Amino acid sequence: MKLWQKEGASTESSEIAQQIERFTVGRDREMDLYLAPFDVLGNLAHAQMLETIGLLTDHELSLLQTELKTIYHDIEAGHFTIEEGIEDVHSQVELLLTRTLGNVGKKIHSGRSRNDQVLVDLKLFTRDRIWQVAQATERVFQRLISRSEQHKDDLLPGYTHLQIAMPSSFGLWFGAYAEALTDDMLTLQTAYRLANRNPLGSGAGYGSSFPLNRSLTTELLGFEGMHVNVVYAQMSRGKTEQTALTAMAAVAATISRMAMDICLYNSQNFGFLILPDELTTGSSIMPHKKNPDVAELLRAKTNRLKALPMEVTLVMSNLPSGYHRDMQLLKEILMPAFDELLDCLHITDFMLEHLQVKPNLLDDPKYDLLFSVERVNELVLQGVPFREAYKTVGKEIAEHTYVPPRQLHHTHEGSIGNLGNNLIVEQMTTVIAGFGADRAQEAVNQLLGRINSES
Repeated sequence: MKLWQKEGASTESSEIAQQIERFTVGRDREMDLYLAPFDVLGNLAHAQMLETIGLLTDHELSLLQTELKTIYHDIEAGHFTIEEGIEDVHSQVELLLTRTLGNVGKKIHSGRSRNDQVLVDLKLFTRDRIWQVAQATERVFQRLISRSEQHKDDLLPGYTHLQIAMPSSFGLWFGAYAEALTDDMLTLQTAYRLANRNPLGSGAGYGSSFPLNRSLTTELLGFEGMHVNVVYAQMSRGKTEQTALTAMAAVAATISRMAMDICLYNSQNFGFLILPDELTTGSSIMPHKKNPDVAELLRAKTNRLKALPMEVTLVMSNLPSGYHRDMQLLKEILMPAFDELLDCLHITDFMLEHLQVKPNLLDDPKYDLLFSVERVNELVLQGVPFREAYKTVGKEIAEHTYVPPRQLHHTHEGSIGNLGNNLIVEQMTTVIAGFGADRAQEAVNQLLGRINSES
């Protein structure tokens, strides 16, 4: 029987009933497996709160806590499934409690609706996965900073409009993407903090006549705060997912652009980078080919992730306040996206670790014109007005008397000679600290009775 099904309601298994069941449930049971550990955490906090307001005895709470921790360990071990005929993860967990504890298990739903139950699960899941993305992003960031310092003296052609423009360096190139990730991390922090709000106690969106202690469950689950207004708590469904996906899309956009650079720089016509054999594939007809398939797939996968916030926008378009079944579809947009982005970040880290940089690129005479601005500045430092110096160098180029000054003297912050990576690292450190993820992990450990060293 479903949580919402009335006593005595027909459970006749007709063909049309099965068709409607398939249509309405869809992939929800599959997606709910992502939520299983978080449903247990929500139950643990809710049960502890129910005991404080007299809806559970000390003994009943102890029984529930023991059984819930057993279920959690089964989930961690990969032994948890949603049985055939059971609609969702919430029903499965309550069924397991009721099988073992009888009426005590049935008490766990007091003061709660499936609406705030799934919402707290989604908040906890999203908070956890955003932190995983943030940690993976930070690893890529550290790799970029390391490669930037390693290759700060290896010059690289800089382009505008895909025309050679001015000298750059691999130090600048790696460092640019590192700083891009600091901005992306800010968007992840915003998404994390929105997910880090407690909706539990909002019920179906209109609260409860039980004297629920929402501040207690907020503290027990390690939330930064609560969604105070019970109507808005339910309205945060969709907004939480969209914000998370927007933050992930920002990271994906940075990785996609870098993957495009790598594809371009690896091609023979550029020849700036060499990819390891593990990241390339051959051709069935051309024996010389080493195609950057991994970088190309990385570009495509991250580009696809950039579309997901719009999917959520369209699902949520024109919905009035309150819960609507449309929102069920958000799970299958959100949950696999985390897996995809984490996979992309791990591949990116491997690629950055193993790609090789070609030195002395700008010694090639075809890059002589990259130094034209250096020649202009050289004349300006001799007292020639900039506009006159510009014309002079243009004339030298036209008359083939131009001699490139290959010695660079860039000293300001963020330039070839002064990368400023220490400042970028400071920015990232500050943003990471702003997540406050330690508090969430400590709360989870306490609910599960773990000591901190096991986190």
